[in-house]
Parts: sequence; C-alpha cells; structure tokens
Amino acid sequence: MHNHRTSVTQFIIEEQRKLQGATGDFTSLLNDVTTACKVISNLVNHGELVGVLGAAGSENIQGEEQKKMDIITNDVFLQTNEWAGHLAAMASEEMDDIYHIPDGNPKGKYLLTFDPLDGSSNMDVNVSVGTIFSILRCKGDCQNPIAEHFLQAGTEQVCAGYALYGPSTMLVLTTGQGVNGFTLDMNIGEFVLTHPNMTIPEETREFAINASNMRHWEEPVKRYVDECLQGKEGPRGEDFNMRWVASMVAEVHRILTRGGVFMYPIDEKMKAKGTEGKLRLMYEANPMSFIVEQAGGASTTGRERIMEIQPKELHQRVPVVLGSKNEVERITSYHNE
Repeated sequence: MHNHRTSVTQFIIEEQRKLQGATGDFTSLLNDVTTACKVISNLVNHGELVGVLGAAGSENIQGEEQKKMDIITNDVFLQTNEWAGHLAAMASEEMDDIYHIPDGNPKGKYLLTFDPLDGSSNMDVNVSVGTIFSILRCKGDCQNPIAEHFLQAGTEQVCAGYALYGPSTMLVLTTGQGVNGFTLDMNIGEFVLTHPNMTIPEETREFAINASNMRHWEEPVKRYVDECLQGKEGPRGEDFNMRWVASMVAEVHRILTRGGVFMYPIDEKMKAKGTEGKLRLMYEANPMSFIVEQAGGASTTGRERIMEIQPKELHQRVPVVLGSKNEVERITSYHNE
C-alpha cells in the first residue's frame, strides 16, 4: 500500500494546471463522467441481485436487441452529466438522435459521446463489459446544438476513455498526453492511479478476431490470419495465440497491457447488407483509436487512419484494425497491395 495514492480527480486537476487559461470546466465534466462509471460499476457488480440482466424487449437504431442494462446505463450517463452546465449536448450509441440538455439547465462548451455498456451481451454470462466515452469541443451555436456539431474527425477529440468492469473496475484515460489507468478502490469509492503511462508492446504474438466470419473475410485479412495460424512453420516464423472476448473494451485493455492486434474488418456479408463495418465511429472506433495511438499503437480501417475519417452521420460504422503498430502496419499494407 502506498501512503499517498493519486486519485483520478487529483490527476486531472494537476494535468489541467499545466494548461494556460484552463477554467476547471473540463475537470468537473470528467469528474461527472467518472461518477457515472462508478454507478454503472455498482450495477454491473450486482447483476441479477438487482434484476438488471436479460433482454429489454426493444432495439436500438442499428436494429440490435437492447439488454436491460443498455437502457439503464444510458440513463445513468444522461442523468449524471445533464445538470452541471459543462455540456452543450450528448450522443449515445443507444439513442437515435442527439440528447439535448433539459430546459432550465445551463449549457456548456463540450459535447459527450458514449457507448454506455459495450459488450452488453456478455453481462448475462458474467464476462467483462465496459463503457466507452469521448469528449469534443462544441463549435458554433452551443445553445442550440444539432447532430452536425458532433461530426468531427477523431483528431479533434479533447479526451477519450473507457471503464472496464472486470475482476477489478478500471478507468483508462487520455487527454492527448499519453494514457493512464486508474483502479476503483471500493473501500474509498475513488479511482486511484495504478497504471501510469501505459504503452502497447511493439512486438506481439496475439491476435483477436471473430473466426466464425472467416468465410466472409476479404483477402488481406484471410492472408494475415493464415500466416498467424501457420505459426513457426509459416512465413512469420512464430506461434500466435488467438483471443476473442466479444467486448471491445476488454480486447483493447488486453492489447494495452500485453500487446496484440484486434480486428473487426469489413467483410462480404457486411457489403451485401450495405453496411461499412460493425463498430461505431463516434462511440467506439474514435475514442479507442485515440487511446491506442496515444499508447504508441496504431488504428486503421485496414486502408486509412480511423482518426482522420470525416464522419458523415451520428451512427456511422467503420472497419477496425488496431493494436501493436507493426502488426497494424502489416495488415494495412496487405490491404494496400
């Protein structure tokens, strides 16, 4: 036990002091976001004891069946962040349109996007889930924001983070000055800095992909996975491990901790349906790309850097290839050949 441990609040305030003209607005916003994550952590930990498992009997805008927890955690995020006056508006994977700050509440200069419970299908089987969020500056009329205000490239993000509800609850954050990890100390109800300056190992022998889609993959992805599977005898001359948790937060956290590459590529099945990928640009791909790049990794669609994509709509989907730089560059080069 350390005598003095840095809390996430202290960490953010100290970071803010390094910036000229900081008002404390952003610090307070981040404080509200971490509070929302603590509430969700508590709900996730209790599971069926508080009756939050199972289907909600509704669908989100993408036509995916919502779990009860998708709706509950979405409400937690809205209610925790709508009153303090830091936000102009919010957008969530679980809501069709943007969320306007209720009348009577002050409005601020930031926008918040989030996936309140990533990997929620894992809830029922007691496997790790998480929350992903991204903070943008509101440009233009912040008193009357519209969906277009949110359509900023990933490079414009002020902050991105995720909470991982696993054996311990962790919060991983970047404000563009590297990546830091905090663990929730249940005894004091505070996130404490436990993983300063997280970086992704450059060399890795682990890949994560949903192999059940193999028959639909494009040639470059097939080629990469084939080479990994051939192991020591193959062109890579190394044995690889495969992982698949079906929760992007858990996948990215593993990569941050021990390297690897995560792929949710576009495939022929998606093309036939007219979709551009599985994961959402605004709520999943951009925040995770910001974190991964800040930790020394790379993130592309297989063809272009995700953070440079100009979003066309709120719920846009993209293919995702992220993780250890060398592997991502190799996969991207296969696509470009």
